[in-house]
Amino acid sequence: MIELAGISRIFGARAVVSDVNLRVEPGTILTIVGTSGSGKTTLLRMINRLVEPSAGTVRIEGRDIRAVAPHILRRGIGYAIQGHGLFPHRTVAENIAVVPRLLGWDRRRIDERVDALLGLFRLDPATYSDRFPAALSGGEQQRIGVARALAAEPPILLMDEPFGALDPIIRRQAQADLLAIQRRTGTTIVLVTHDMDEALRLGDRIAVMDRGRLVQEAAPAMLISAPATDFVAALLGGGDRAFQLMALRVVDDLVEPGTAPGQPIPAGTSVRAALAESLWSERPALPVSRDGVLLGRVTRAALEAQGAPR
Repeated sequence: MIELAGISRIFGARAVVSDVNLRVEPGTILTIVGTSGSGKTTLLRMINRLVEPSAGTVRIEGRDIRAVAPHILRRGIGYAIQGHGLFPHRTVAENIAVVPRLLGWDRRRIDERVDALLGLFRLDPATYSDRFPAALSGGEQQRIGVARALAAEPPILLMDEPFGALDPIIRRQAQADLLAIQRRTGTTIVLVTHDMDEALRLGDRIAVMDRGRLVQEAAPAMLISAPATDFVAALLGGGDRAFQLMALRVVDDLVEPGTAPGQPIPAGTSVRAALAESLWSERPALPVSRDGVLLGRVTRAALEAQGAPR
């Protein structure tokens, strides 16, 4: 979906991003992690041309993004930032409708999309559509910010520290919501964070930036088991690596006899995705199936015991 080839950005005499090569596969989440000043936000903003590269090429679905006018490019890429960035003088519905209106959607289609997104985020349209941002909690504002970024059904969503301003409990729920929504929509997501735990929790792949350079890009399990540099190891912290790896297991070994209400999850679902679904649907247990055959159920308690976030 996204390819960065030899991307660099120089400000004055300083290389903020230096010769980065990355690929992001369709329907996956790439998290970009690093300390302040590592170049992760600049790298993200070069994908939608909020920052122009000094060298290198960015391609989306094989097409050089320089072939597209920046404002047209950005209308096809969702963008969510820390602190939500909602327009305070517009209602929730008006905030969500910004990009669809720019794209010329008719009123009925916009209204249906607003209602669908509010429902997806478990916010009653009748209650929330006409509210202004000041009347929302911090968690609700952030959910509306992500809903706005998804309003025009973009294939790509860029997120810059989207949950950084939330308290820990709301932040964990917002992360679970994002995973559940991404599973439903198949959106390709690139998310910047300074929090390695968040990167591990959300990312199918993790890119670690250090002083403008990409020092490792790997699946979470590989990153934990084989950090490429001392810097990567330091970001992972001093926790038990075996325990961290357990959080990345699939649910198959946790299935127990019994049934549970609702749509089954398929065997092979990751622990983190299953936990996100459990929290999202407010089900303490989920049925598990393979090729349409019910295997049993997995409980939220069993998922949480694997070290996944509560």
